[in-house]
Amino acid sequence: MKKKWLRMVAAAAVVCLSAVLVAGCAGGNETKTETKAETKTETQAEGNQSAEPFTLIVGFDNSYPPYGFIGDDGANTGLDLDLAQAVCDLKGWNLQADAINWDNKDNLMAQGSINCIWNGFTMEGREDKYTFSEPYMLNEQVIVVKNGSDITDLADLAGKTIVTQVDSAALEVLTEGDQKDLADTFASLDQQPDYNTAFMMLESGQADAVACDLSIAAYQMAANPDVFVQLPTPLSSEHYAVGFKKGETELANEVTEALKELYANGTVEELCKKYETYGVTIDNWVLFE
Repeated sequence: MKKKWLRMVAAAAVVCLSAVLVAGCAGGNETKTETKAETKTETQAEGNQSAEPFTLIVGFDNSYPPYGFIGDDGANTGLDLDLAQAVCDLKGWNLQADAINWDNKDNLMAQGSINCIWNGFTMEGREDKYTFSEPYMLNEQVIVVKNGSDITDLADLAGKTIVTQVDSAALEVLTEGDQKDLADTFASLDQQPDYNTAFMMLESGQADAVACDLSIAAYQMAANPDVFVQLPTPLSSEHYAVGFKKGETELANEVTEALKELYANGTVEELCKKYETYGVTIDNWVLFE
């Protein structure tokens, strides 16, 4: 009887031990499964996190129609701002357009407050200071006078008061470029913070002529067809491009390729037509595939 009782106790012990082992194994598998599930969830969450889109921060002069100006609705507008928006839409970038003090553009670029200058920006003579996109628009520096003026050619500017915008391409041509000798014949070459002021001075008789970009002349003459006329001989011919901080070649190339694509798909022509009453023409576009 005692032996039988011992055998029963032993059998019960074996059963209990087996149950413990089975439970232990089951518990270990559950823990391992949960860990895998948690890891998978974390990986999925990481995969769903996307990087913030790049922001193109454009510095522009909002008194420089038709490339950048304040529209009738009080909002900033212009051909170059529309081109910048089209590039950003194509690339999946954000656009931040900042109206700047044009004379402070180099400091803003150096500080990183803007990462490009896109505003009827002449590239010739500035290649050592900026990395440029490929040129996209033909431009000229010209002279505008009042209708009926006795100034009919560049030689007639001798002894006259000429006004231009500070730090402009026209100023550079007249003070450091091919037309320095011509400027030496002027009674004065005055600088104003913007071209709107320059043309008001011309209309009021405070100045005899304005030296400016072809696009600015076209805009002013389109808006005031009976007031202003352009002299037939330009001061110089040049091109507009997008200016970036020196060394930003990759970004400049991306913008160039985007502009080529926008020309190919017809966007550029549509935008030029939008501003044709401001003197813009697709005929001056020079960036193709």
